[in-house]
Amino acid sequence: MKTILLVDDEIRMLNLLELYLQPNGYTCLKANGGYEALNKMKNATIDLVILDLMMPEMNGWETCEKIRTFSNVPIIILTARSNKTDVIKGLNDGADDYITKPFDEGELLARINALFRRKDHQSKTSDNLNLIRDDFILDGQSYTLKYNGKSISLTLKEFMILDVLMKNPERVYTREQLLLLVWDMNSETEIRTVDSHIRNLRDKLKKAEFPIENHLKTIWGIGYQWKKQQ
Repeated sequence: MKTILLVDDEIRMLNLLELYLQPNGYTCLKANGGYEALNKMKNATIDLVILDLMMPEMNGWETCEKIRTFSNVPIIILTARSNKTDVIKGLNDGADDYITKPFDEGELLARINALFRRKDHQSKTSDNLNLIRDDFILDGQSYTLKYNGKSISLTLKEFMILDVLMKNPERVYTREQLLLLVWDMNSETEIRTVDSHIRNLRDKLKKAEFPIENHLKTIWGIGYQWKKQQ
């Protein structure tokens, strides 16, 4: 049974989420804020986090950033803030998905199941083998990208994006194709989610001094590709 950490400063929302999730086979742990969430993350096995943004003391963006310093657990932002700028910031800080309040119970469960399904699929199909392209190694066991002896941790979505692109170098994937392959979604309203994750991934790898600009290419007006070393 998978365990989901619910993080929100409203007790009513925590109880409502638990009411939806428990009958569907999920164990729920609850935290009233970012600091409590981090403590639970470090002292329990958590399979997924559902995280509110607007919380006192430590907001959801800060909490997400701190979780990403030690864990690649899938994170879904669940927030009343529907502004796309806020959503993109959450994705840039390491979240895998977002849903705005008020939310539909069925959509929430579908998003959760999609994240778990993709993670399980990656584990089964990779058999923990490394995917090697030029001097890059995509490690399916540790969810890291390695280059010339250096290693950087990836979120689940970052790993899945690279897995799709690196398995088929030179092929151009549209944003719609990546949504379908990585997110199990096919909706024009979610296109910026792909762009945000690619931008965040590029920034992370550039800071680590990986020559990603030579390989992870934007094909303007179409999508993205992994370019082989010339």
